[in-house]
Amino acid sequence: MPAPLEPDTTPEEHRQRALLLADLGRYDEAADEIAAGLTAEPQEVNLLATLARIHLIADQPSEALAAADRAATTDPRALAVLVVRAMALTDSRRYADAARIAAEILNDWPDDPYAQRTGAALLSESRNGQEALNAAWNGVRVAPTDAEAHLVLAVVAARLRLFDLAQRAYGEALDLDSTIGDAGRETGIVRFERRRWARAIEGLAEEASLSAPAPAAADDADTPAVSAAPAAKVAPPVPEVSVPTRPVLDTSEESAEAVRETVRFGAGGAVIAAVLAAAMTLISAGISRAWAGLIGALVFGAVVFWFRGRLPEPAGIVLGRLRDHDRRLAVAVYLTFAAPLFLLAYAVVGGPVPLIAGMLTAAVAEILAVLQRRR
Repeated sequence: MPAPLEPDTTPEEHRQRALLLADLGRYDEAADEIAAGLTAEPQEVNLLATLARIHLIADQPSEALAAADRAATTDPRALAVLVVRAMALTDSRRYADAARIAAEILNDWPDDPYAQRTGAALLSESRNGQEALNAAWNGVRVAPTDAEAHLVLAVVAARLRLFDLAQRAYGEALDLDSTIGDAGRETGIVRFERRRWARAIEGLAEEASLSAPAPAAADDADTPAVSAAPAAKVAPPVPEVSVPTRPVLDTSEESAEAVRETVRFGAGGAVIAAVLAAAMTLISAGISRAWAGLIGALVFGAVVFWFRGRLPEPAGIVLGRLRDHDRRLAVAVYLTFAAPLFLLAYAVVGGPVPLIAGMLTAAVAEILAVLQRRR
């Protein structure tokens, strides 16, 4: 459980403590500090964005995305929120969504050095190409003395197999800041982006030939020696870290209740609609089928809208957790989505079979939800 909020401690002070603990690699304690701040300000954007970074650096992308999504409900246009959401989406392998956010960052902050270099790197992670390279060049243009801008250009170029450009950009980054070479072994989240890009270039180093060359000849004395991990320097050991062992934003029960409500209302609505459609056949089969088509589309849309709107976290995360840990409820919600589709099938082909199948599907979904609730 998070420590209670001290009377004179503000959420920002808890965030600063979390940053200090993260610098020591104590990510579990850093997450606890954020949790303490969230007890007073559960929607505080900076706390949530910092929590997302803690989970990212601890290789917990699902938890990071949950925190970033909650931050986005309060301030969806905050640059820090957009950046951490794109990272979490990339680490969750949702590349199209990550690329969309990266493009937004680049378009909305064209003259911001941080936004341009970070947006370029994020776009490169999710959808590398000429657009990412152009953005990386622009990052260097708006901040030519920023080592991290050159580092990002090196990463983007290496991913595009433009190894000569990557070599030159990385050499420029090292000239501007020699500590770039050790950035991949840094802990903490204050310079989290730099660590992320440095690790990326280390992963590309062998292919891109970004290794220390042999001693230069006299006529090559003016050629800089570019190194992803300088051979003459022994890399410091990676410090031990402690990662969060439980989610700070434990939304599993809240999500489960939202799923149960979706099943209750969605399946119930499908049953009522099917019964009314069956009754209308006494008047006219054509009217019955038209009604079924209209109401089936409305019920399906309402179920999807309700489901996505009620969840405190992304639907994909919820459905994945249900498939792993509560298959009965997972089956119930999938059957709820399917039930209105039988009404649409009845509208197309007619006959009693689709109506009966829709009613049975909805009824089974409701029964499964009730049984899951009583466990």
